[in-house]
Amino acid sequence: MQKKGKIIGVGFQKTGTSTLRDALRALGYTVGDTRYKLLIPILKKDFKTVLKEVNRYDAVEDNPYPLIFKELDELIPNSKFILTIREEESWYKSVKRHIGELRDPMHEWIYGKGKGLPKDDKENTIRVYNNHNQSVIEYFKDRPEDLLILDFTKGDKWDKLCKFLNHEIPTLPFPHANNAKKIKKQSFLKKLNMRKKKIKYGIQIAYINWRGL
Repeated sequence: MQKKGKIIGVGFQKTGTSTLRDALRALGYTVGDTRYKLLIPILKKDFKTVLKEVNRYDAVEDNPYPLIFKELDELIPNSKFILTIREEESWYKSVKRHIGELRDPMHEWIYGKGKGLPKDDKENTIRVYNNHNQSVIEYFKDRPEDLLILDFTKGDKWDKLCKFLNHEIPTLPFPHANNAKKIKKQSFLKKLNMRKKKIKYGIQIAYINWRGL
């Protein structure tokens, strides 16, 4: 257990996690985002490895951090948690497009074994999303000073974020990371890498299932 807290983003992917990352960096924080390499340590309950990675930064967000927010709260006291949200239908369309046909071990862990492709089970995907958000809100219900809920689609910007972090509002415009455009521009390269990733992730999923993790 350590004394100095971190900023931990606990919102699901496609809720504005990239925007949050860019905003925190603009405020001068070092930010770590998606870390697939932490999945196996988490499944093995090896939080020493997780803490070693988290301690490289002032803040972390995106997968796998949202699903281990309770463990991080216990291991890193005095931390601040930020839950990014958006309306469930628009979120589902975005995450369905983002994940597409690529089944990977991280999404199998988040949405359930055999349910890692949101396009195949809308009801389950939205249920997991809503249950997670409610779980975070319920967990911090008696600690409102430790949780900030942001909805960038409704205009949340510097004022709410900086007040929560006790940080002066910068003169910079609030960032807006539009990953949909990036996906379109990278579609050719994405197709080239898809087969390689499918093989790699397929092996990882088989290993996790074989080990019973």
